[in-house]
Parts: sequence; C-alpha cells; structure tokens
Amino acid sequence: MKDPNNTRNTAPRRGSPLWTYFLVVILLGVAAGATAFFGLGRADLDALVSTPVFWILGGFIIFGELRPIITPGSTENNGATTSTTFSFAALLYAGLPVAAALQAIAVITCGILRGRAPHRIAFNAAQYTLSLAAAQLVLALFGDLATPSDRWVPDGSDLPAIALAGAVYFACNDTLVGAAVALHSRVPLLKALRWDLAYQVLVHLALLGLAPLMVVAMDRSALFVPLIVLPFIAVYMNASVSVRREHQALHDGLTGLPNRKLLIVRTEEALAEARGAEKRGADRRRPRAAGLASRRRRTAEPPSHRAGLFLLDLDRFKEVNDTLGHPTGDRLLQLVAHRLTHSVRPGDLVARLGGDEFAVLLPTVRDEAAAREVAARLRAALSEPVRLDGMSFDLEGSVGIALFPDHAPDFELLLQRADVAMYNAKEARSGVEIYSPTKDRNSPARLSMLGDLRRAIDRSELELFYQPKVALRDGHLVGMEALLRWRHPDKGVLEPEAFLSIAEQTYLMRSITHYVVEAALTQTAAWWREDLAVQVAVNASGRDLLDTGLTETIEEGLLARGLPAAALQLEITERILMNEPAYASDTVGALADLGIPLSLDDFGTGYSSLVRLKRLPVEEIKIDASFVQRLGDSPDDAVIVRSIVDLVRTLGLRSVAEGVEDPATADALREMGCDAAQGWHFGRPMDADTATKWLRRQARRAPEPAA
Repeated sequence: MKDPNNTRNTAPRRGSPLWTYFLVVILLGVAAGATAFFGLGRADLDALVSTPVFWILGGFIIFGELRPIITPGSTENNGATTSTTFSFAALLYAGLPVAAALQAIAVITCGILRGRAPHRIAFNAAQYTLSLAAAQLVLALFGDLATPSDRWVPDGSDLPAIALAGAVYFACNDTLVGAAVALHSRVPLLKALRWDLAYQVLVHLALLGLAPLMVVAMDRSALFVPLIVLPFIAVYMNASVSVRREHQALHDGLTGLPNRKLLIVRTEEALAEARGAEKRGADRRRPRAAGLASRRRRTAEPPSHRAGLFLLDLDRFKEVNDTLGHPTGDRLLQLVAHRLTHSVRPGDLVARLGGDEFAVLLPTVRDEAAAREVAARLRAALSEPVRLDGMSFDLEGSVGIALFPDHAPDFELLLQRADVAMYNAKEARSGVEIYSPTKDRNSPARLSMLGDLRRAIDRSELELFYQPKVALRDGHLVGMEALLRWRHPDKGVLEPEAFLSIAEQTYLMRSITHYVVEAALTQTAAWWREDLAVQVAVNASGRDLLDTGLTETIEEGLLARGLPAAALQLEITERILMNEPAYASDTVGALADLGIPLSLDDFGTGYSSLVRLKRLPVEEIKIDASFVQRLGDSPDDAVIVRSIVDLVRTLGLRSVAEGVEDPATADALREMGCDAAQGWHFGRPMDADTATKWLRRQARRAPEPAA
C-alpha cells in the first residue's frame, strides 16, 4: 500500500537535527559493520560461500523485508518484518558479520524495489547493524559467540542469554527508529515510542522467540528451514487482510488519505495533548507565593498550546467534472492530495472528507499568523499549473481555519467553525479566513446581535450621520454622505462594520435599506426646503442590488417629497459590480435610467477592467482610504492614487478621495488634480441636527453651494 501522506522519502535539510541524527547513526553502523568483518578469517569466508543454509537464510531475509507485518493504523510498510526471525537466527548461528551482511543486502534490495530514498536505505541498514551488534555484545558477555566456521547451536540453558540479547536488540532497534520518527514528526521521543509499543513488543516477542528454533532446524538440515516459513506465510496473509480492512475503514479509497474517522481520532489525540501541555504550563506559571499573586493584576493570558484544523475546498472543481468527466476529476484529486501532503509540516495530517473537500490537522501551531503561513503554503502548492489530458488547469482553494482552544473546545465544533471560515473565504474571495464569531451566522453572539438588530429597527435605534464631501479646488460643498449608526442601548453608538455583515445575510437587510433610503430622503427634503440644496449619498450593499424593488422604493420616495433624482446619489462598491456583474447590471441600469447619480466606492480594492469601468453608468469614482492615508509614507500608493486620478479625469468622471485627515494629504491630492475629498480634515460624521447647523454656516459663507 503506497501512502500519499508519507513524506519520509523527503531528504532532511542539511544541518537539521534529523540530518545530523541520520549521519551519526549511519557512521556508527558502518563502523560496527566494518569492525565485525575485519574479524573474519579465510575459513569463515569459505564457510559462507559453501554452506547452503546461508544462501537460504539470505533469500528468506529478503523476502521477509519485502513483506513486513504492517502496524495497525499505519499505511507505511515500516512495521516489524519477518526478516527479524531469520537475521536474529543468523546472529545466533553464525555471528554478527553474517547477520549484518544478509540484513544489509535485504534492506538495500527492498529499498531499491520500493523506491525509497538513499538516506532511508542507509539509515535502515545502519539501524539493523547497530541493533544486531548490541545483541552480539550481550551474547559475548555470556561467552556465546559464533562464527561462520564455528557455528553455535543453543540448548535450554542458553535461553536466558538469548532472551536478554533479543530484548536488547528490540530496545536498540525501537529507540533508533523512534528517534528518527520523533525528529521527522517533531514530537517528543517518548510519545513516538509509545505510539505502538505494546503491539511491537508482542510481535517482536513472537519473531525473536522463533529464532532459536530456526537455529536448531538449520543445524539439522537446511531443508527444515522452508518448513518453518509456512507458519509465517499464514500469519502474514491473515495480518495483511486485517490491516487492509482497517486501512479501508480509516482511509479514502481514491486518494489514500485518512478519512473523517481517522481525522477524528487524530484530532482528539492532538486536543488531549494540547490540554495536557496547557495544564502543565499553567502549573509552572502559577505564582509560588500567594502574596505575589495578590499583587499581580489578573489578566487572561492567551493559550500557549494550540491545535489547528483547516478545511480546504477546491474552487470551481465541479466545472472540471462536468467538462472533462469524473475520471479526469479523480486524477486531479489524487494530484491535489499529493501536493497537500507534501506542503504541510511532518506530523501534520491531511485528510479527505469527500468530494473536493480536504481537512488539515496541525497538532501544534503557535498562533493565527503561523496558521495563515501554513494555509498560504497550501494554496501556493495548489496554484501550480496542472497538465492532464493535454490541458492545463489552474487550481485554487479556499481555506477556513479554526484553532483550539481559541475558537472551539472539541472536534465537532472545531470542524463546524473551520467550515464557517472556509465559506467566508469563498464569499469574500480572500482565499484564507480565520474563524470569527462576527461572521458566523450560527454563533450565539451573532444570533443575539441579530435579535437586538431586529428590535433596533422597531425601536428606531438606527440613525443616519452625515459627512461632507468638499471640492479641493475651491472648498465648496459637493455633497453629504449618509452613514448608518446604531445607538445600541448597552454598547453605545455602533458603526456599520459591527452589524451590517450580519444583516446582509438575512431578510433584515431589506428593512435596513428601506429605512436608510427613507431617512436620507426625508432629511434631504428638509434641507432643500431651507434652500440647502445638497446632494446626499447613500451606500448600497450587494444584497440591495438583488432587490428588484430598490428602484421602485427610491422613485416613490423622490416623488413623495418632490425631490429631483439628482438629490440622491447611490454609492456602490467596486467589488460588487466587478464580482457580480450579472445580477448587479439590471438594478444599476434601472437606477441610471431613473436618473439617480451613481458613485463607485472603494475604488482600487477590486479587479475592474478599463473596458468594464467605461461602460458603468457612474459619475463619480471614490479612491479607497487605504491608499489615500499612506500618500505621505508610501511612494507606491502615491503613484496608485495619481494614476487613478488621471484615469478618472480621462473618463470624464469626478474623483473623490476618502480618508483625508490632514492638510498635507489634502494639498497633495489637490496637486494631483483630484476633484474632491472627504475625511476628518473637512468634517467628521455628524448627526442630523449638527449637520444642519454645519450646512447653515457653510451657506452663509458661500451663498451658492453646489447641489
């Protein structure tokens, strides 16, 4: 069984602890083997060549190495091998040189046939040589040393020496392998040794216990050796069937990756380890003196031991299946599985949950930033072009991240919240999102906020504030932008970022939009009656453009108050128009036909093309504040802003800079030729009464304000 989740063939980085460990073990193994062979005489070499039993042993050791007894729950052929019996029997019967040589030949043969990396082959050969050498030292202490020309057949009184030699062989072999696994997977050595210790002890007890019987049989006749192999074949066949069934129950049939069942097991183990580590850390951090603890300010410390669960979904994978068929889609999934498993750290787990959905478990992760780095590496691996059936594919994936214990205390909730974050990444087209309760429509906090918002609409707790837009050339008023605020009875005045993301995914958005339009038109009409003919801009969300009744609501509101269409401006974000042109075009076109001026908000943060921008029925482009506020510090942002201003002027539109907070920025924008600006430098958002007084003062200074 080939495991796509296996990364042990990847050579360790030069100078790393694993590389150093491999080098030391290999050198010690070479030294031990060379020392043993230097002790061979001419008679020993002649005996090796002329004795058939050694050739038979060599064949069975190779066969046993090729057919290991796989450890339950493992997909790698690295469990105890039946060659252990034959190599240990060779050690007892003819000494270390014969046993080490036959075992090394078997390891090299097996490694080449299985396509293992040279560093693994060398390490495995050295590991067995050192383990056999350790057992040989024990036998030497009892005076039981054999050579090819002076073979040793034990009797009943020699069983204690053999038992101790076998125990030392197992301890040395298991420790050498466990240390390599621990360094590769970045886990403590004791944890790596405990993973399957009981099973390995049981299997090696049986395998090593058969070695003395093999020696007795070999001494009688080489023909008895094949008879002993028959029980091995029966045991191996039964074990293989059992392991195959267990593998099928815990792994995905297409990719070979762990499935949901194994992911649950591994996640629970990781969470238990993180809880234990956090508890041990908390005990160490606990103040030793009660007096010291009483003087310290009690603050909630962030958890120092985290585990992370990622949910990754391929974007537009259904198009591949529908266009090229499921066989091509299956091959693509297998390629994705391979890329993912070779993009995570050793010790992390990649699982397939079904379809094009994968999960990645990070048993340990430092913080959100480290989790994002892993997610970025996964997406980068996927983004490499793929060629299948003569066609090139560009893959992308959306990743949702949930951390323990920050976001959830158990597997089910961790998976659910990673799922929420993944769909947020899809909706925002950001690629990677970490779970946030404010974006979880199912979280208790979100549901509570939704209930409060519903009551806020009924209790008229929503309110519009107004911020002026001012011409940079002469300082006259261009218009006022209506900004929604919520006077929460407990939390004070909340800005839209705190609650609109919740409302946009529910039916409440329609009610909020209706309120904003009505309130803005009512206030505009009041100003116009005072001869304060100012244009008021209202923001429209993506959900608003889904509402076919938006145009009708605005038209009726204008007629009821006797206002011209130019009195109201609608601000639509660039991202909405560029990402969803299909459903946005009808509403935008209807509003333009009504004569409502349109403004493209947050320009520079989307992906608009010049051709599409030219076709949009807008009169104004608003440059996003993220560029404007860095004008003085970032030459790149200054170039971007200047380019946008020149582009907007070329298209015959008005440019408005957002987020202007100081005179220097205003002067720089004026020098660039930007038409207008808004920000704290010109006026902060004001409630209706304050805005009215501000407009009256402006009217006295400039008798003819622009409408």
